[in-house]
Amino acid sequence: MKIAIHDSKKEHFFSERWIEYCKKNNIPFKIVNAYDNDIVKQVSDCDAFMWHHSNYDYRDALFAKQLIYSIQKKGLKVFPDFNTTWHFDDKVGQKYLLEAIGAPLVPSYVFYTREEANKWIENTDFPKVWKLRGGSGSSNVQLVKNKQNAKKLIRKAFRRGFSQFDRINHLKFRYKNFKSGKENFLAVLKGFVRLFIGNEYSNNYTKEKGYVYFQEFIPNNKFDTRIVVVAGRAAAERRMVRENDFRASGSGDYNYEGIDLKAVKIAFDVSKRLNLQSVAFDFVYDGNNQPLIVEMSYGFGVEGISNVPGYWDSSLQWHEGKFNPQEWMMEEVVKTRIEDRLDES
Repeated sequence: MKIAIHDSKKEHFFSERWIEYCKKNNIPFKIVNAYDNDIVKQVSDCDAFMWHHSNYDYRDALFAKQLIYSIQKKGLKVFPDFNTTWHFDDKVGQKYLLEAIGAPLVPSYVFYTREEANKWIENTDFPKVWKLRGGSGSSNVQLVKNKQNAKKLIRKAFRRGFSQFDRINHLKFRYKNFKSGKENFLAVLKGFVRLFIGNEYSNNYTKEKGYVYFQEFIPNNKFDTRIVVVAGRAAAERRMVRENDFRASGSGDYNYEGIDLKAVKIAFDVSKRLNLQSVAFDFVYDGNNQPLIVEMSYGFGVEGISNVPGYWDSSLQWHEGKFNPQEWMMEEVVKTRIEDRLDES
């Protein structure tokens, strides 16, 4: 058994924990560079390839899914595999996928012509939530309060389009963090500079245009519930809504009490039906106190979930104590690769 790992060399990425696990358990591994032209050759002497690709790097958006699928077809065990990653950072893809299996999704709407979108807003109510198909931490998300706001977004979507990096909201977010003591004034200055020079992603990636995506606004949610499922185990946290806002993602305000087992059960069920190695579901609650999925992602914040005081197994039995979901990922890759070898023999 030999595992190829792309080392992101960044904090809060899975690769750091994967490497630590291999060292601790004497599992042979090699560091590879997914951005090298000869990456397929680099992994040729390995049994598995693991890459925590990101939605913050424009290069990852360009080719990560295609590379992972290609290496999977080469015969290696990969993480994340095709089922787990094809819909990553693609809310429109997630809409179709979750609707196809009848999962409890917040009602979502996508249009590919300006005419159809404008026709729809004439016959719907407001507010609605507008989103780009990509983005995390509540970036590229707005509460649309009326028809006029919706028409403005639709017009832009089918003309000049949207940058993946919202410069104004980025500066506002930095300023809020500064006022709350989470960041220093230097962060605000950096946010101001970004007004003029953007960031590497927005400067190198194409604008989002040619479609418009809305979700129903589900009122009276003071938090969302993030449930992570990895290798038949689930952990959860509540993320409190930002002050004077409707968004919870990126708030940095978490607690771990009162998690609804209905949502945990849904997370297990959907993960199993979609054959996902790793997934983080974000839930809100409708007026009947039923959990609805807002979106999903194979990746998630390393620190937040690791602070959860325990996890559930697939029988909904609670296991108290600290855990490391990145180790679960590694264990699953090793186990399934061994099983594949046994089947081959």
